[in-house]
Amino acid sequence: MIETKRSQAWKYAFWGLILAGGLAPSVGCQVSVAGQTLPSPYYLRDDVQYFPAGPENKIANETAAMKKARAESLQQRR
Repeated sequence: MIETKRSQAWKYAFWGLILAGGLAPSVGCQVSVAGQTLPSPYYLRDDVQYFPAGPENKIANETAAMKKARAESLQQRR
């Protein structure tokens, strides 16, 4: 049986789709969750990074130093 060009093209298209459908799940998709790119080869063994909440006042040390300096200057005036 002689295949026509049209039937041969459909045959290649069919096998191409089968091949693409078989390869698609092996590629995977990357997504970023909590600063971590998943799936990565190490996501199950990756350490959890915890950053505790900082002070509300971003310049707490400076504020404390200014209060201390003000208290010292008031004591020196007496």
